[in-house]
Amino acid sequence: VQLQASGGGLVQAGGSLRLSCAASGSTFRINTMGWYRQAPGKQRELVAQISSGGSTYYADSVKGRFTISRDNAKNTVYLQMDSLKPEDTAIYSCAAAGRSRAFVVHEYDYWGQGTQVTVSS
Repeated sequence: VQLQASGGGLVQAGGSLRLSCAASGSTFRINTMGWYRQAPGKQRELVAQISSGGSTYYADSVKGRFTISRDNAKNTVYLQMDSLKPEDTAIYSCAAAGRSRAFVVHEYDYWGQGTQVTVSS
């Protein structure tokens, strides 16, 4: 399975960005898809995840501002980020897991490259 993320960039505080992550290869192996982020000097953080059935999880820091969705026909997961804050600045990576729920790094089987999101104040 290969994951290709896109959509990062520079945005002012209060703005929006939409990240996409397209999966290819043996996509039948994928159940859960998620987005992680890592800011300089901080640990990698699970931002949101979505199961193949549509169940979602959000970190408290992004609840009400970020929305994760997926198009199973296109094997693509999206992260709509609204009301962005400077503290959202990080490298965002998509990940995929064969299990139905995955909340820690080692539970994810496949990783895409990161995309930089920078929010200016």
